[in-house]
Amino acid sequence: METLLTAVPLLPLASAALLLLYGRNLPKPLVTGLGVGSVGLAALAVLSLVMQWQEAAGPVTVVLWQWLSVGSFSVDLALRLDQLSLIWLCTITGIGFLIHLYSSEYMDSDDNYSRYFAYLNLFVASMLLLVLGDSLLLLFLGWEGVGLCSYLLIGFWYRDAANGAAARKAFIVTRAGDAAMALGLFLLVAQFNTLNIQDIVEAASVAWSAGDTLPTLACGLIFAGAVGKSAQLPLQTWLPDAMAGPTPVSALIHAATMVTAGIYLVARLSGLFLLAPDVLLVIAVIGVATALMAACAALAQHDIKRILAYSTISQLGYMFLALGIQAWDAGVFHMMTHAFFKALLFLAAGAVIECLHHEQDIRNMGGLRNRLPVPFWSVLIGSAALAALPLTAGFASKDLILLRVWEVDGMGAWLWTVAAIAALITALYSFKLVFVVFFGDIQTEPSHQPGWRMSVPLALLCALSILGGWIVLPLSEVLPLQAEDPAHGAIAIVSAAIPIVGVALAYLIFQTRQLDVSAVTESGGGRWTAQYWLEGWGMDRLYDAVLVQPYARLAQWWRGEPMDRVVAVVTGAAEFIHHQLSTTQSGRLGRYVAVLSAGLILLLTLMLLRAFA
Repeated sequence: METLLTAVPLLPLASAALLLLYGRNLPKPLVTGLGVGSVGLAALAVLSLVMQWQEAAGPVTVVLWQWLSVGSFSVDLALRLDQLSLIWLCTITGIGFLIHLYSSEYMDSDDNYSRYFAYLNLFVASMLLLVLGDSLLLLFLGWEGVGLCSYLLIGFWYRDAANGAAARKAFIVTRAGDAAMALGLFLLVAQFNTLNIQDIVEAASVAWSAGDTLPTLACGLIFAGAVGKSAQLPLQTWLPDAMAGPTPVSALIHAATMVTAGIYLVARLSGLFLLAPDVLLVIAVIGVATALMAACAALAQHDIKRILAYSTISQLGYMFLALGIQAWDAGVFHMMTHAFFKALLFLAAGAVIECLHHEQDIRNMGGLRNRLPVPFWSVLIGSAALAALPLTAGFASKDLILLRVWEVDGMGAWLWTVAAIAALITALYSFKLVFVVFFGDIQTEPSHQPGWRMSVPLALLCALSILGGWIVLPLSEVLPLQAEDPAHGAIAIVSAAIPIVGVALAYLIFQTRQLDVSAVTESGGGRWTAQYWLEGWGMDRLYDAVLVQPYARLAQWWRGEPMDRVVAVVTGAAEFIHHQLSTTQSGRLGRYVAVLSAGLILLLTLMLLRAFA
């Protein structure tokens, strides 16, 4: 088992290194074999680990070597496999392999084919290190690795200035959260002199009490890192612009894996977060507010990828809501099912875009139901799971979250109400996408059908988006789970009915037009609200006014700062003295001897005067 565990991150890492060094000189079939095959082998290794896990006595730790040692402080480069990391391994390698296979057709004509797979494999290796790290230092190394790969892949088509701007935005915005997270790690190592995750959680439970200042501060700083990486309020603005990258990148990094790193971080440190109940409350409130905000924004979008981007932000909000109310298993469960149907939706959207001459505006689509049957069924099933319709994977996980939220004392009813409204809007925009793109009159004729390398991953993800809700996650060994099952009664019926109502409204508004909402949407307030939501609630304009423009003006002012004038005076004086001294260099030997003699006489005179003084 130790060898298999070591091979899981090593395979894509080795492939990335080979492709970065020699990719340009390798034939395309070999590049495909390295890029897709390495992740496929990693997925097989994870499958073997899953089969062997039943025989394991508990968590498995593989110490590769001692990373650093300073006095009594030391950090091992060690990998830890337990139930939580195993779930993420299955998601990363399984979904990752399907997306790599899809990419081999989607990116086939790109001139930078090998560079694309090098970056993609490096991302997978970084994400695997993140979830396997036995210490917060190795976890942080993987954390920063996926941030780097996100920058490289969002700006993959860097000749377009907009793509470069989107990549820089993602890198800078997530750095804000990462800086806070680093401060949280410094606080923990200063308190406990270790970065081993298990040792920190055990020591904190002994040294700190629930509600103390230090655990609240540490958890707050660490959660700030999760907010940035998982695109939650107020650091969510980078994710919609990240759609500038290739669509398979959006499916892998910005839907199925990287953005769930924040979920993993909070779940992994659940024992620490239990000591900070105020932070957990903040997590729940931020999660449910993000879910509602992003759902409204998705409803107003016209770009098919931006609809799915805001949908991702909203669903991540549900996961954080679950973690904030200590429904750890529900949050992790929704992470997994979300990876199935959101990867499906992004890949299906990519197939539509690629077959429609790279058209992304849904207003220029329509009538594609019979012309693109594979993408149609993929979007239909993915949207049903996203809307959490009964008998889908999304229903199993989101319904569990809503039931757990209702049972929370105090704010449970309020949190449930906001989450239910977000769920209704989710069903509305999910099937707006279905009806506008695949029904009605044809707007753009597709040029071709997706090939088998794109169709097979879509078919498998369709099956997972339906059947994935039946997967049982054994998490009792690593998470403090709630003992009781959620109550099933009237609230369960209401939760199940909400998405059905949303789909019905979408049908009446966008398909049959029997429900005319133009009086609302065409009014002054309606247009303003739609534009406000289209711009992501004006967050980018706010940040531009409050942060970007003042910084730009400050930078412009410092270009002519007074210190530059001081330096200019010093350099000018040095140049003047040099010029004056250079005039003494006449080249006449007699003058040199005379000056030297005069200097010697002056020096001797001074010495004699001092001797007789």
